[in-house]
Amino acid sequence: MTLLSLSVTFLALQCPEPTQQECPHTGASGASGAEATHVAAADSGTGVLGGATQLTFGEQFVKAGESYISPDGTKVIFQAVAVPTDGGEPDEHYAMYLGDLTHDSGSWRLDNIRILTPEGSANTCGWFHPTDPNRVIFASTVTEPGGGDVPGYQRGSRKYKWSYPPRMRIVEARIDGEFPPPIMLLEGDESAYQAECSISPDGRHLLYTSHETGDGDIYIRDLKTGKRHLIVGAPGYDGGPFFSPDGTRITYRSDRNKDNLLQVFVGELAFDEHGTMVGLEEEIQLTNNEHVNWAPFWHPDDAHLAYATSEAGHDNYEVYEIEAARGGGVGKPARYGTGKRRVTDVAGFDGLPAFDPTGHLMIWTSQQGGDGSQLWIAPYGDRSQPAKTGECPVSH
Repeated sequence: MTLLSLSVTFLALQCPEPTQQECPHTGASGASGAEATHVAAADSGTGVLGGATQLTFGEQFVKAGESYISPDGTKVIFQAVAVPTDGGEPDEHYAMYLGDLTHDSGSWRLDNIRILTPEGSANTCGWFHPTDPNRVIFASTVTEPGGGDVPGYQRGSRKYKWSYPPRMRIVEARIDGEFPPPIMLLEGDESAYQAECSISPDGRHLLYTSHETGDGDIYIRDLKTGKRHLIVGAPGYDGGPFFSPDGTRITYRSDRNKDNLLQVFVGELAFDEHGTMVGLEEEIQLTNNEHVNWAPFWHPDDAHLAYATSEAGHDNYEVYEIEAARGGGVGKPARYGTGKRRVTDVAGFDGLPAFDPTGHLMIWTSQQGGDGSQLWIAPYGDRSQPAKTGECPVSH
């Protein structure tokens, strides 16, 4: 998870009731098809994505970004900066929002959008608890982050930048009832910046980045035992970690060469006899080039990653995919770092990709609509089980 001023999401959709309309996951249609209200003029330009639908808009948000879907596919948590209602200057920092994901007549929408975070606070990196539908986590200063210069990452004079306020903490909030104030999830821990957090698929382990050593390092805390372990502590900023779909690996980006050229890694997790994640058995580097490669996210097939890269230019970040398979059995090598393909090819920033749980949809942040950085969603090609015409591949 990253702290960028340009950010994105991961969404899951349930199929609508069986009709002759377009399937939201593949674009397959029957005798008739309903057009989305907001659709890109064409597909991604690479043939990997179908027609894209815009989910957030400039009349409500100056910018919207990194977001994720609830396990039941009904809600989205995302960070955004709202358009001021009084005509003043927009907030400098992101707030965290919750919206209901709906599909109707061939288009997707975020309805009933409401704010989760205290006024004036800085927030990022939301995540739904995988087993409790009424709990979310995110990073927050809870109160105003304070004045003065805030540490951050920026490549040269480029516009993209993410900050890491020292008072940023990982907090937990409930999303049922009246949205009570968030509480510290790691209360009593180090006083440095903590963020870029997610929880393992079984709900047991918290994965996050901390700056307590003065560098960005990745930690895992066993929420069952309270034990914490340093997982990735290489020189430079290691961050943006996510668990693999099966919970046995993580992916992350690293600036360990300290050249501001981020690279993508995968780590095989090591467990003790009690099931606690205690370190890495192996680390595999997937990219090693002169570009900024960041925000890697697992495809649900557990064998591919999507990530954003400056390979097409620092003013035109695009989404790429790369293989991250362990291998097909004895004597068959892993395919880490192979099979790279470009996913988006449209003008402006495209980044922070993520998938719905079935892998049939990709959600990302894009500037393609001329509406600033907003959330978009599009059908994503399925390699293994293509849908039949008029049949949605996702079970209800």
